[in-house]
Amino acid sequence: MATLTVTQPPKARVTPASQVKVKVGGVTSLVCHASGKPRPSITWFKQEAGGEVVLVSTTTDTSVTAKVTVTAPQDGGTFVCRAQNKDGTSEEKVEVMVEGGAREPKATVHQTDMVAVEGQTVTMHCQATGFPTPVITWSKLRAPLPWQHKAEGGTLTLSNIGRQDSGQYICNATNSAGFSEAYVQMEVDTLPYATTIPDRVTARRGDSMRVQCIAHGSHPISYRWTRVGGAAMSSGAKITKEGVLTIAQLKVTDSGTYKCVATNHVGNSETFVTVTIRA
Repeated sequence: MATLTVTQPPKARVTPASQVKVKVGGVTSLVCHASGKPRPSITWFKQEAGGEVVLVSTTTDTSVTAKVTVTAPQDGGTFVCRAQNKDGTSEEKVEVMVEGGAREPKATVHQTDMVAVEGQTVTMHCQATGFPTPVITWSKLRAPLPWQHKAEGGTLTLSNIGRQDSGQYICNATNSAGFSEAYVQMEVDTLPYATTIPDRVTARRGDSMRVQCIAHGSHPISYRWTRVGGAAMSSGAKITKEGVLTIAQLKVTDSGTYKCVATNHVGNSETFVTVTIRA
């Protein structure tokens, strides 16, 4: 008695068909059904440069599912289901398209211009969009960051700032798609620091005197001369806006201590000169 063996080449069918769009962070399931006699093996693989990577395979079931998790644009690509038995091979392809793939960073800062006072603690904030998540770093134009600094993520903290910390600070956001920079211009205001040249005057009656009050600090700086103890200035005294005190035809009564107060919008500083006039 003859036995009739029926064979059938495999036939693969995939769901979804041909193309599927997946957003970054999403998951999709690719299902392959196959028919044929004998029962074909079913394999999902991904086409990669120079070959193929097997994802999942079965020899006992009529369908097999490949789960594709998309965390980056390179997780997309061409996925192939192959059904195979001794009578042939059948293949169907699915293109997984990644939406919202790699995007160049875009860095922004909360404040582009800052004014601070010497001795303060200053915080700069930077944030960046893009995919993959950009890495944020800070630098200073043409100078190292102040030694008393702390950078955490997009936040830069500067402690006990000084005048030398004035300048442009750069937030750099970088990912695989590129980089972006944002800038903060910081000016550090300082109190005046006043000195006199000279700080002691000894002269004879009838001589003239010239004393310069000099102050370092944020401008504009104004100067005011007075006599310690409340005595009136000599009638021959002249004071310039640059802080120069001159007295022509000195008298013995011009002897004493003179005070210069230098003032700016941050505060003031005072310095003294001792004047001795001999008869």
